[in-house]
Amino acid sequence: MRAAEFPDTLADVLAGIQRQIRRTLRRGTPAPALRGAQVELLRLVEESPGIGVSEAARQLGLAGNSVSTLVNQLTGSGLLRRETAPGDRRSVRLLPTPQARARLRDWHERRGALVREQVKRLSDEDQAALAAALPALRRLSAGLHEDLEER
Repeated sequence: MRAAEFPDTLADVLAGIQRQIRRTLRRGTPAPALRGAQVELLRLVEESPGIGVSEAARQLGLAGNSVSTLVNQLTGSGLLRRETAPGDRRSVRLLPTPQARARLRDWHERRGALVREQVKRLSDEDQAALAAALPALRRLSAGLHEDLEER
């Protein structure tokens, strides 16, 4: 592979892996099916309970009105709860519902089992290569996140 092709190939492979994981996991997920952005928001709210819409939009790299739409959808599905922020009745805090926590826990467990099974099918050399690549992939992710924050 030529050096000029590497970034596109890497991006395609990573996107393909993520897409395959999502498609496989959707099959066993209870209705309603969630889109990627909805899952990302739920995961963020679970990691940062009480986060506001503006901060969630900033961290996800989405427009505030897009996150508001996601909040409305997830609230309507019973997966997200809005609570008025203490001291500022104009802003809301976002909280996951018990149903959302259970769904995310199930998704995380099934994702782990799926990836573990696929990794076990690889040769020892491939497994070692993937493990060796993790620090570089984490730095790549951090760089992308920093670029997003600067914009």
